Amino acid sequence: MYAVELDRSKRLLVISAAQKVTAEEAKMVAQGIREVLQDVAPGFRVLADFRGLQSMDSAAARHIAKIMDALTEKNVASVARVIPDPHKDIGLNILSQFHYGPDVNITTFETLADAVQSIAAKADSSPN
Repeated sequence: MYAVELDRSKRLLVISAAQKVTAEEAKMVAQGIREVLQDVAPGFRVLADFRGLQSMDSAAARHIAKIMDALTEKNVASVARVIPDPHKDIGLNILSQFHYGPDVNITTFETLADAVQSIAAKADSSPN
């Protein structure tokens, strides 16, 4: 299961993946992400929550890459990932090297609390 939420006031896109994610689910998110980001100004942040992820089809990787490309095209400033078990990275670090630009700050956290704290700290320190 995949879910996408945009909090415009916080300039934060939250992407959650849980249980068993199929390639078709990832494809649907990749197709819809551009619409969600249509009116989002550059410099927004992403929180990618993989705490509940059990497995993901290997064929989903190309759709994950398309999501990353869409975020890059809209000039995402940072991506905070929550991956409690490093063995469940599902290749995100490798995909990131090819689909995010060098200016995108990518961090991985073991807990949601740590990720949210980091996002809040960066939001407090950035100029409005």
